[in-house]
Amino acid sequence: VQLQASGGGLVQAGGSLRLSCVASGSSFSIRTMGWYRQAPGNQRELVAIITSGDRQNYADSVKGRFTISRDNAKNTIVLQMNNLKAEDTAVYYCYADISLSGYYWGQGTLVTVSS
Repeated sequence: VQLQASGGGLVQAGGSLRLSCVASGSSFSIRTMGWYRQAPGNQRELVAIITSGDRQNYADSVKGRFTISRDNAKNTIVLQMNNLKAEDTAVYYCYADISLSGYYWGQGTLVTVSS
């Protein structure tokens, strides 16, 4: 299974970005997918997750600003990030919990928010 993340970039504070992550491979069943992020000098932290049944959970710091969605038929998740703040600057990593296989990670995409 491979995960390909895209959509990072540079945006001004208050702006929006949309991150996408596609899982590819053969014969797999995805349970939970989501996004983590890691800012310089910080530990990786959970941003948002979504289950196969579309149940969503968010870090308190992004609630009301970020929305995670999922297309099971395309093995894709999208993170819509609105009202971005400087403290959202980080490398964002998507992950997938694959049934009977384990956790897989994407390569990371950089989000930079200028204040």
